[in-house]
Amino acid sequence: MAAAADGAVPTLAIRSSVAVELWSSAGAKQPFEHKPNLPREETKSSRSICFSPDGRYFAYSNGVEVKVLSVPTSNTGNLNWPVQCSLPRPKAFYLKFSPRGNFLCTWEHYAITKDRPEGAANLLVYDVATGKEVFAIVQKNQTDWQPSWSSDESIFALVVGGEALFYDLAAGPVDGFATTSRKIGGSRGGMLSLGPGNCPPYLAFYTPGAKGAPSMCKLYKYPALGQQQSVACKSFFQADRVEMLWNKRGSGLLLLTSTEVDKSGASYYGNQAVHFMATKGDTCSVPLSKEGPVHCVKWSPKANEFVVVYGFMPSKAALYNLKCDVIFDFGEGPRNCAYFNPFGNLIVLGGFGNLPGAVEVWDVSKREKIANLKCADTTHFEWHPNGEWFVTATTAPRLRISNGFKVYHYSGALLHETLWPQGQELLGIEWQAFADNTFAEPKITKAKHEGIKSSQPEASKKAYTPPHLRLLKEGKNPEKYLPQSTLVPGLSATAGGAAPGAGANKNKKKNNNNGSNRPKGTNRREAGDATPPDAAAPSESLEQQQTANHFGESPRRQAPNRQQRQLPRHLQQQQQQQPQQDQHPVEFGTPRHQHANGNVGGYNSSNTTGGGGNNNSDKDRKIRSVAKKLSDIKKLKSRQSQGETLELNQLNKIEMEARYLEELKALKLSA
Repeated sequence: MAAAADGAVPTLAIRSSVAVELWSSAGAKQPFEHKPNLPREETKSSRSICFSPDGRYFAYSNGVEVKVLSVPTSNTGNLNWPVQCSLPRPKAFYLKFSPRGNFLCTWEHYAITKDRPEGAANLLVYDVATGKEVFAIVQKNQTDWQPSWSSDESIFALVVGGEALFYDLAAGPVDGFATTSRKIGGSRGGMLSLGPGNCPPYLAFYTPGAKGAPSMCKLYKYPALGQQQSVACKSFFQADRVEMLWNKRGSGLLLLTSTEVDKSGASYYGNQAVHFMATKGDTCSVPLSKEGPVHCVKWSPKANEFVVVYGFMPSKAALYNLKCDVIFDFGEGPRNCAYFNPFGNLIVLGGFGNLPGAVEVWDVSKREKIANLKCADTTHFEWHPNGEWFVTATTAPRLRISNGFKVYHYSGALLHETLWPQGQELLGIEWQAFADNTFAEPKITKAKHEGIKSSQPEASKKAYTPPHLRLLKEGKNPEKYLPQSTLVPGLSATAGGAAPGAGANKNKKKNNNNGSNRPKGTNRREAGDATPPDAAAPSESLEQQQTANHFGESPRRQAPNRQQRQLPRHLQQQQQQQPQQDQHPVEFGTPRHQHANGNVGGYNSSNTTGGGGNNNSDKDRKIRSVAKKLSDIKKLKSRQSQGETLELNQLNKIEMEARYLEELKALKLSA
């Protein structure tokens, strides 16, 4: 592992379901593990862990109190981590150090009790050197609970009820936190952010739009906070929420605006836009060349460029300069986040969350891709302070199975892997922080770093091959491996247990042979080629279908009876229509299977040898049609007699009854 200038080796702070502990590694090829000189406390109620920005202190909650440990200057030897102070905050949910690590802010859920119906202060500030409480206030907003500090900790500011409160700490924390020095805003939903860099700092204050007015963000130079003293101003519509991102120098500000709902319905995530503001007074909107949500916006640590990941999947990623011009396009891919290393010469584009975990490592200065790797189920990503390594972790409660972490080299080599045991959960992981200029900027090369092999099995990248194709590639006959047919007693080979398609292939072969032997110019009937029984057989009667269904057989597989095979074709067709004829009454009072012409079953025995079968069938069809209309008229009359109001077309149909009776009488006389 690349060591710091003073010989310090960064440690990993780990928060799990059983303990809070720190792990370290003795070298590049050595595993991370808990060392005897590193602190470890068994607890199941830890909610937060945190290093100070300069790496001097480490704080964690254990469900009883908040402990602040003093980090030794070197991890070599048997140096211990002494307790700097203990804070009586058993319900602390979030922890946050000030920029120089002199103060620790704790936040817990706001609650009302019988003893204190007005509620107790839930945002508290402690002096780390003494462990004394120096400030307390009610902060109900959990999303934006963190207060703002100037880089030298001389100004403390926070937003309460939409109003920004400023405290001047130059005279000391006791007097500084006593009263507010300045106030700004007052509208509900206001947001504040102090920029880093030289002091006095620049600050941004956001005011949401109301009653059709646009939302607005203004830049000020502290302490000039008057309405007409803004350095820059940017207004925009469609902004329910704004995320403010300063560059490291405090000279540029990015605004990621978003709406909860997209009224056009084009996006599930609402509308997002990116705006740029400079302390010199310049403002502009960042151009995006693809429609869709903005997934991620990150500043480079060099403070002169930033990256935006945006658009519907596959999303685009682009690098911009301070003029909001695209200086490099990373192309499209399945990614939704970006991470610069601490020196800004490497960037990782990843697709985590609901994406498969593809990771791309790019050399920012040379604009070329260095490595591609897969980090599935990643819920946490963080660069190592040396700028060469990074850690990926699968943590709870986002994922409660397969918890663990891995350490990679930027070339894609896996350096360390730890899988959490079953029954335990990894809740959080964090690298030890260091002051600026502790590590030297690494030189980026394409050389592949030597790593270890992951213990987790990799998914097969081969395309699926069906079994019969695999057998063919092996030189085997797939038909030999098909299940053998077994004959069922009492059934023929084609109807019973023969293999599917065997009988059909046999008949097909026989028909082909007959067709090939037939002389040219002769049709099938002349050549004596009989029509297959299934093709010439008429449809089954209703009784046959019911019988076939009762025994689980298909009606088409039953052979026609002997009488149907002996009848002429037009008489067979007439019998096929018999089930339909039985469904329509022909004459009131006529038996169900007896028609008006006296025929039974739709078959006239007097026409079996004559040529008038088609004429009789046409007359029968007309008689049935007229009888159906008369039956409908009878039903309409019955409804009318019961007092029901009929439609106009129904009344017209009743008036046609006499005409239908005469038509029916004429048809019967001509029969």
